[in-house]
Amino acid sequence: MNSPLAIIIRREYLERVQRKSFIISTLLTPLLMIGVMLAPTLIMLMSGPQSKNVAVIDNTPQHIGARLSNEGELTFTAIADNLDEAMANEDYEAILVIGEDAVSKPANISLYSREAASMQTESAISTQLENIIENERLKAYDIENLAQIMKEVLVDVSLETFRISEGDAAETSSIISYAIGMIMSLMLYMFILLYGQMVMTSIIEEKNNRVLEIVVSSVHPNALMMGKIVGIGLVAVTQILIWGILLTACSMWLMPLAAGAAAGAEGFDLGMLGSPAYIMELFGYVTLFLIGGYLFYSSIYAAIGSAVDNIQDASQLQSLAIVPIIIGLIVGMSVAQDPSSTMAVWTSIIPFTSPMVMMARIPFGIPGWEIALSIVVLYLSFVAMVYLAAKIYRVGIFMYGKKPSIAELIRWARYK
Repeated sequence: MNSPLAIIIRREYLERVQRKSFIISTLLTPLLMIGVMLAPTLIMLMSGPQSKNVAVIDNTPQHIGARLSNEGELTFTAIADNLDEAMANEDYEAILVIGEDAVSKPANISLYSREAASMQTESAISTQLENIIENERLKAYDIENLAQIMKEVLVDVSLETFRISEGDAAETSSIISYAIGMIMSLMLYMFILLYGQMVMTSIIEEKNNRVLEIVVSSVHPNALMMGKIVGIGLVAVTQILIWGILLTACSMWLMPLAAGAAAGAEGFDLGMLGSPAYIMELFGYVTLFLIGGYLFYSSIYAAIGSAVDNIQDASQLQSLAIVPIIIGLIVGMSVAQDPSSTMAVWTSIIPFTSPMVMMARIPFGIPGWEIALSIVVLYLSFVAMVYLAAKIYRVGIFMYGKKPSIAELIRWARYK
């Protein structure tokens, strides 16, 4: 591999993967991603009502305050003092005042706290009072065992969802599918922007240093552009493959533990996240759409970089690439409402938005032919975009001192 194209690819690739910043970010990012996935579970396990001795001033004839039970770190103490006397007693961290008509007007209940009360503390007290007041109101109907009847009537339906595929039914979860889709869609959004702009910045720097004028004397401009695109693209692929391996390995041990901690008595299941085969399948799709999306957009960024002399001028033309990417991300965020809607299907095929939208749809179990069609259209569009970008590139790298208009870029693309 001593051709000019191979040399450029190797230079662009090695120059970046050998940087300390690349090594550090590649190793730390999976840990951050795992931390984000485990954080909700850890927060649930560690959080709870603050330790408080709550004085209760109960003015109701039903004495509902006496039915409050100590819960976790909350201790309730009924007192006969008035509010001013209770506030002067620093033995109480909080004071709960229950108005005389609290059963008919629950809003007539106040909590005074020496420090800001946490949401968990407020929720724990409110939940107990709601149950007590509801029981008092049920007594007014004078129906025997009405409270027990109401408990037996109430029902909480939790659907088990299955997707039918080729005669088999596989269990799914729309919440988990949406979360996975969003994570992967954001990953593609980040990678395409980051590495696409890296191509543009590299071209602008070499153009300002007049390096391109020397290089193109021995290398065809098209080969130079493709060398940069492929070399930097391999950096992105290397990084995401390393992430895939690390996350797959971690999923074998950490995700089952997180699922067990989150399940408790409610049976919440994160089983598919603990499957290495499933994680590898997802990263396979991420890699395919990352490569296709990157190649497609980096061609646009390469054309932009060759047409301007500085980052400031490039920022105005970047909207040609950034706006479609943002639209794709926004559409992907709405996919959970209906992954098979007409808008979701078409935006997952149109190459400008397909990488983000398709990655948001894949966890919902869409037909394989849609994924295949999206990939084929994306890669064919890349070929067409490279053809147009190469025409702009070969003219733009020799232009200095004037930012071209959109009309001029179109005219350059028409040159033979």
